[in-house]
Amino acid sequence: MHTAQTFRTFTGMALLSRGFRPFFLGAGVFALTAIAIWPAVFSGTLQLPTAFSAIDWHAHEMLFGYGSAVIAGFLLTAIPNWTGRLPVAGAALGGLALLWLLGRCAVLVSGSIGWAVAAAIDVAFLVVFTAVVAREIVAGRNTRNLKVVAVLMLLALVNLGFHLEAHVTGTAEYAARAALALIVFLILLFGGRVVPSFTGNWLAKRGEARRPAPADRWDTAALVLSALGLAAWVAAPDMAGTGVLLVAGSGANLLRLARWRGWRTFPDPLVLVLHAAFLLVAIGFLCAGTHSLAPERMPAAAGIHVFAIGGVGGMTLAMMTRATLGHGGRALTASRGTQAVYLLVAVALATRIGMALWPEWGLALMWAAAAAWGAAFAGFLIIYGPMLATNR
Repeated sequence: MHTAQTFRTFTGMALLSRGFRPFFLGAGVFALTAIAIWPAVFSGTLQLPTAFSAIDWHAHEMLFGYGSAVIAGFLLTAIPNWTGRLPVAGAALGGLALLWLLGRCAVLVSGSIGWAVAAAIDVAFLVVFTAVVAREIVAGRNTRNLKVVAVLMLLALVNLGFHLEAHVTGTAEYAARAALALIVFLILLFGGRVVPSFTGNWLAKRGEARRPAPADRWDTAALVLSALGLAAWVAAPDMAGTGVLLVAGSGANLLRLARWRGWRTFPDPLVLVLHAAFLLVAIGFLCAGTHSLAPERMPAAAGIHVFAIGGVGGMTLAMMTRATLGHGGRALTASRGTQAVYLLVAVALATRIGMALWPEWGLALMWAAAAAWGAAFAGFLIIYGPMLATNR
């Protein structure tokens, strides 16, 4: 009742009227700035006052900084559709966004304030956000989506584990893979809903009789197989059995994707990009599995970045652009600028994979990847920033 009354009587800034607004804007700004400085941090030219190593800071902040912001924006926008309750808005939404921002600041200066203090501030965001999501789902009697709460709880625990592992061992190799695996699984879970749904809506408008296949036991089996493969990858990425599970997971998700008739969506980049991002997730499984089976042929960094840049980066940008247009009352059409943003992420992925394959050109290709990624998110902020900050 308090949430509903807050939303109905809300007259403050548009930025705090819906969950996607502050978190998508924050994610865009953070994705641009964090990667803009990353090559200098990696090369040692720029020293950050963080307790993490350079690589751990990069991994943590792209997963728990950028990634958690997009997840928050997506869920705070989607949950009202699941529950029939009005969105979280006003001071409560502003408090969540501020807590996320404090986490980024705490991690950045954790070398000064101490790793334990930084961990407490950083982990607090996901803990509080999980509680908000649980409250909304339970109050809306939408128990079928309680599994989302379980995944968020795991993500919060993995974040705590990241800080602990980095402090005890000097690196957070296992926690970094676990965080990426959880975000990839969320894409498989929610992508399995939104990609065929949006595709079906688009095909219906064109008068096509054949629609994407509805979710069935095959989707469930593919999710279970993918979860097993990701769990094995977190625990033992170099074992042959892990490679078999990951390659099988790739095949299962490719078959899943083929049932959604994505090839019919080429005239609409806003729908097509969803299929492309899901395809890259499946290719990420294949690359990671190939590394497990034949590490001399496929570097580990290739699979990680196909997952991270292609799958996570591509899908999050696709969802942020679509949600901003749709919930902002604008036509669901990808402008040329939006299409350029999508293509720049593909360029960032290609150059980052090139860095893994040709390490002798590593630093130059890293700068190229960072420039392409930065240009993509600069374009996102130029096009969508005003939409996020103001009502139409």
